[in-house]
Amino acid sequence: MTEEIKSILDFTRGAMDKAIQHLNVEFSKIRAGKASPSMLDGLLVDYYGAMTPLNQAANVNTPDPRTLVIQPWDKKLIGGIEKAIMESNLGLNPQNDGEVIRLNVPPLTEERRKQLVKTCKTEAENSKISIRNIRKDSNEKVKKLQREGLAEDLAKDAEASVQQITDQFISKVDEVAAVKEKEIMTV
Repeated sequence: MTEEIKSILDFTRGAMDKAIQHLNVEFSKIRAGKASPSMLDGLLVDYYGAMTPLNQAANVNTPDPRTLVIQPWDKKLIGGIEKAIMESNLGLNPQNDGEVIRLNVPPLTEERRKQLVKTCKTEAENSKISIRNIRKDSNEKVKKLQREGLAEDLAKDAEASVQQITDQFISKVDEVAAVKEKEIMTV
């Protein structure tokens, strides 16, 4: 195996690993019935004119499995945080007491669970598409090497290795998605 092929395979593994990491980040934003500070990770609040992630403007805690407590570092932000939560599609109603904002996370209905499973399947499919695109890029690099003089049997072996790596990562996506779906559907 040439050094070029080895670097292509390393690139393939690294890029596909990033696709799995991205999938895990997206799955962490999907709530599975219990409160988690990561539910609010995508939330941006107006912090003196700049859109800032909530976790950089406030402290987010979970005192119990059904409650999130947001304590802004600047009390003037409470209104902006409350507005951002209401405008987001989280389905949570903020309760403001002037000091902190409480979010009661309701138990998931069967219908909402099914919606979340659909969202998980969509995210998993997006990851698979990303992995297939990485495979395509890697195979194009191998073909370019072949046009530059790489032996045909080495090119075929490299493409087979890329396909094997792709299959491993596609099955990893399926495993991660199955675990998340089971977590969502567990009452």
